[in-house]
Amino acid sequence: MTTQVLSNARIVTMADASGPANGTGSGLGVVERGWVSLRDGVIDSIGEGDWTGGGNATDLGGRVLLPGFVDAHTHACWAGDRRAEWEQRLAGAGYLELLAAGGGIMSTVRAVRAATQDELAHGLLGRLNQMLTHGTTTAEVKSGYGLDTQTEIKMLRAIQQAGEQWAGAVVPTACIGHAKDPEATDAVRTTIDETLAAVHAEFPGIALDAYCETGAWSVAECVELFEKGRELRHPIRVHTDQFNALGMVEEAIGLGARSVDHLEATGPESIARIGAASGEGLFAVVLPCSGFHLDNRFADGRALLDAGARVVVATNFNPGSSPCPSLAMAAALAVRRCGLSPSEALRAITRAPAELLGFGDRGAIEPGKRADLVLLGSGDERAVSHDFGGCVAQRVMVGGQWVRS
Repeated sequence: MTTQVLSNARIVTMADASGPANGTGSGLGVVERGWVSLRDGVIDSIGEGDWTGGGNATDLGGRVLLPGFVDAHTHACWAGDRRAEWEQRLAGAGYLELLAAGGGIMSTVRAVRAATQDELAHGLLGRLNQMLTHGTTTAEVKSGYGLDTQTEIKMLRAIQQAGEQWAGAVVPTACIGHAKDPEATDAVRTTIDETLAAVHAEFPGIALDAYCETGAWSVAECVELFEKGRELRHPIRVHTDQFNALGMVEEAIGLGARSVDHLEATGPESIARIGAASGEGLFAVVLPCSGFHLDNRFADGRALLDAGARVVVATNFNPGSSPCPSLAMAAALAVRRCGLSPSEALRAITRAPAELLGFGDRGAIEPGKRADLVLLGSGDERAVSHDFGGCVAQRVMVGGQWVRS
């Protein structure tokens, strides 16, 4: 067995941060100065004060030790770029207008269809390594730029392939209801009857996702997809209320969805329903990097927390609406624009997303958890959301091995 000790650190364990964190967001389980013992890539024990167990210990110089960041909503598998579209938006074109004209998601779809699986996996691996540099050790990655059965399966295989090569852990999601190909005949019917069956055959139990929005999938279409997916025992997640509140939040709650994501247009009544459903396993995922890049509209994270919702902050890393690999940047925006406190933002990028993705072995520094850790360059954990524009993670560990130092 391999044992190592990290000493002289301010340890933010997140051990007292289970359940909703609102108000001041207290309960981060901070050990002011202590040590962590690791054995075979797993946290063995934690203590206060000086390490006295003998052997060599790595002195962390009083800096903050955090659980590895968990990014629970990304579209990091893509080909091509959307910089020309970004310039069009700067000139006044709207996101939904570009989508209706065959741009937006569709421009990425065309590039992804033309790419090979190896090319997609290679591009994704590079982005995952960017995310790792910024402290992300577990990442969810969606398909959704295929919009046909063959390409969606190719994307999921590429996500799986890149995940096998990456130091961290990748969780794939089948976002097969991402948009509608305007050139396809009855795209929704094909997705529900053909693509879902193919995904289920090769990736049983994978989470399903769809984008419910004007110009994308309607509420009724999402519900039909999710009802069939639920019959096949696939967990449900949904993009909803990004630009328009169409009623998908309430439908998602009725379907037992794991998360409702975006929520920029969500009103008080729906926020209250999200809070009430938190005890049934629902999470609210806010994506402030999209508001920063698109239109300065942000989910009301403060109201969600005060309603009792379990709030997750994610990057939504993608080529069109959120070209950002940094969860710390997302946390910084969540504090400034969504109303979270620095402590609440920390929970929303560590323990809460780990719970959303079903991981009981990460998101906190506790005995028995994986040794996925982030060492800050600071002795104050508020640096994660206070500082921006740089990289707050000085060193990153995955499974007991330093992968960035």
